[in-house]
Amino acid sequence: MIIVDDHPVVRDGLRGIFTGDDAFEVVGEAADGPEALVVALRTAPDVVLMDLRMPKMSGAEVIRRLREQTPGIHILVLTTFDDDADVLPAIDQGATGYLLKDTPRADLRRAVQAAARGETVLSPSVTGVLAQRSREPERRTLSRRELEVLGLIARGATNRDVAARLFITEATVKTHLLHLFGKLGVKDRAAAVAAAYEIGLLKPGTDG
Repeated sequence: MIIVDDHPVVRDGLRGIFTGDDAFEVVGEAADGPEALVVALRTAPDVVLMDLRMPKMSGAEVIRRLREQTPGIHILVLTTFDDDADVLPAIDQGATGYLLKDTPRADLRRAVQAAARGETVLSPSVTGVLAQRSREPERRTLSRRELEVLGLIARGATNRDVAARLFITEATVKTHLLHLFGKLGVKDRAAAVAAAYEIGLLKPGTDG
């Protein structure tokens, strides 16, 4: 395994957890993303135990490049951050596991062994983040036509206006609205527009 963290004291502490245990071999260390890529390529570790917020490259980008560079590598994130802005990109890019730095030593050792086997290991708070996302509608899969309808609605167009503008029937407009309401998890036009601005489907001044 290799240890990737921008704080030398943290790297020393992590190395100490695994040193002396024949089940583990620390074959390298890195202080940032680019260095991690170089060390991983040189040492071909089974597991990369890495922090998420480091200089020079985002954690998600490091994970993506490691997996592209070394297919089959297992990446175990060890960080202090468990908000969805950190968790979701890391998991989406292929992290095998995601733990917080308050994880007990014995649990961390077991997690590294599990990651080496390709098993997913998650802190309880991270599991909660992923569970919340699984309950949310997929919010970025609106069709081109649904986005057109939403953009016109945001500018105050009625169903009749939208139908005339897009050369479709009012019934078709209503169908598009029902579909996008479901995808955005809302019940009316105003809420759909508000949700679209919130998640970036619509931007002020452009309305689609």
